[in-house]
Amino acid sequence: MSEESNLMSSLWPLVPSGATDWLLELCGDGLTGFMPPAMPDAVWVLNAMYEHEHGPADISYHEYRQARLADGSASPHIVAGIDLDAVVVDTGGGLGRAQHPGPGWRRLRWAELARRTGGPAVPDGLMPSYRCFPSAKKEGSWPLGMVPPAEGSLDRETWNRLIAILTEYSPAGPDTRCLAYYSPLVLGFTDYDNLHVRADRLGDAEILYDQSEADFSPSNLWADDRSWVLCTDYDLWATKIAGPPALINVLLNDFEIEAVRLPWAH
Repeated sequence: MSEESNLMSSLWPLVPSGATDWLLELCGDGLTGFMPPAMPDAVWVLNAMYEHEHGPADISYHEYRQARLADGSASPHIVAGIDLDAVVVDTGGGLGRAQHPGPGWRRLRWAELARRTGGPAVPDGLMPSYRCFPSAKKEGSWPLGMVPPAEGSLDRETWNRLIAILTEYSPAGPDTRCLAYYSPLVLGFTDYDNLHVRADRLGDAEILYDQSEADFSPSNLWADDRSWVLCTDYDLWATKIAGPPALINVLLNDFEIEAVRLPWAH
């Protein structure tokens, strides 16, 4: 067992999957994450996207990929005899953990891109996902020079800030007992019968982001007293936090994370 696995087992030991029974009753199936209703309030924290300091390029990720295939500088993706490059659009988006790309890149707010494109950040009736910002893309592919939000996981910076806010808000602070659930999808379809749940204190939540079992932040994280719960759905670009209005207002007014209310997904 690796040192990282030993540390994870020590700080966040596995607990019986029955710890999710209340979420199953409240939310239904948790295959992509247990999506809670408002408790009594809720907000969506949007995954970060980034733009290069030189701005978006005229060429899309898909066009760039096809050009590299044509000149031989890239090899085709062949799976089970199928050339994926011939049937799949390279959107430029990623699945799982993400973080700031590094020097030369800046955070691009959803609100800023919405103003630029002239449409809503999240269209009415939709969830924060690949269906957002259709006019920013070329035939479904993002322009080079932009990094779209990751799917299925909070980015590192948003995760760290969210944990800091939850720690400050919770009466017990870093000693708040929490539970973390990883859906079978983020674990590579390992076990549908014995759900993967770990428990520890909120002050040790940072390690959950880097644990080797999954390349994702937890599908759900909640306080043991059920005063708040978050859900990062495997198919979405945002995390829903359900809890009391005081917490939701803190998230909406934070200067780092970007949070929005979605009345149709409250």
